[in-house]
Amino acid sequence: MNVAIKPVNAMTVDVEDYFQVSAFERHIARDQWDNLPHRVEQNTSRILDLFEQRQVKATFFTLGWVAERYPELIRRIVADGHELASHGYQHTRVTEQTPDQFREDLRLSRNILEDTSGQAVIGYRAASYSIGANNLWALEILQEEGFVYSSSIYPVKHDLYGMPDAPRFAYRPANAPGLLEIPITTLNLLQRNIPCGGGGFFRLYPYSLSKWAYRYINNYEKQPGIFYFHPWEIDPEQPRREGLSFKTRFRHYLNLGKMHHRLDNLLSDFAWDTMRNVFLTQSDRPHQP
Repeated sequence: MNVAIKPVNAMTVDVEDYFQVSAFERHIARDQWDNLPHRVEQNTSRILDLFEQRQVKATFFTLGWVAERYPELIRRIVADGHELASHGYQHTRVTEQTPDQFREDLRLSRNILEDTSGQAVIGYRAASYSIGANNLWALEILQEEGFVYSSSIYPVKHDLYGMPDAPRFAYRPANAPGLLEIPITTLNLLQRNIPCGGGGFFRLYPYSLSKWAYRYINNYEKQPGIFYFHPWEIDPEQPRREGLSFKTRFRHYLNLGKMHHRLDNLLSDFAWDTMRNVFLTQSDRPHQP
């Protein structure tokens, strides 16, 4: 009897705390972060427990700032068999950095992650998908710094980020052919890319729509998808920030209470692995230090 094998998608977690999101930049100064209640450790631990129950391996794009304060969390991520990747040091968007600042940030965060984990860090994801048409120089720097892949471009039109003309699936940029750019998953409908790769869109849409989208991408387009989310998205009890606009409140707090259950369904309905295992060939994978 032939047994159908599920296509394998990449599960990713952007490890940052609730107060570190780009939408809160104007409301919470970075020098206040240490004075706020931290919830990233307990929330990420819950995610690790769920992944263990569902036998899922994932890539954790982690802030160097978090790794400095919670080294045991980083060591657990690696000990549980997951991939550790860089999300920069303190969630600074690349659009706010010069090339020299970007390079310095890359080196700082990578050194912290590798020294803490003992695992080679070969992947990077920009804060808020902040690499696009106007700063593609960042891809060249990633290649020069020895990163093997990036997942920093979202091929959608959005008020905060996006490069709608970018390829929808993994490709090697013309200005950095030694780097594999792996865009966040979208569905092309009526000549427009519709976001379906996770985050707030996953909390907004009915789960049935996300399930249909991944099945279409896997079975009809014959491509692996990427899913991303943040530890704060499974935490409806997080402190509520005052003074936010309606749009920011809606985006950040929408359906937080439903996220854990939806995520559990997604883990059961599809096969998942790390970015490294889904997208890289054996020759792309450097040996661990």
